[in-house]
Amino acid sequence: MNWWWLIGGVLLIEGLMPLLFTQAWRQTFEKLLQLRDGQIRFVGFISAAVGLLVLWLNR
Repeated sequence: MNWWWLIGGVLLIEGLMPLLFTQAWRQTFEKLLQLRDGQIRFVGFISAAVGLLVLWLNR
């Protein structure tokens, strides 16, 4: 798979959330702003690990 397709797909999914679910996206974003740095880093780590696992399983 081409990296540009992958990046485009991520941007498409990321863009659909605020486009289609504006109020829910805003509320979620406001809750995220209240998290401590360590909690945000943990979520980022888990997200990156799951993404890496998905890429590895689909190689």
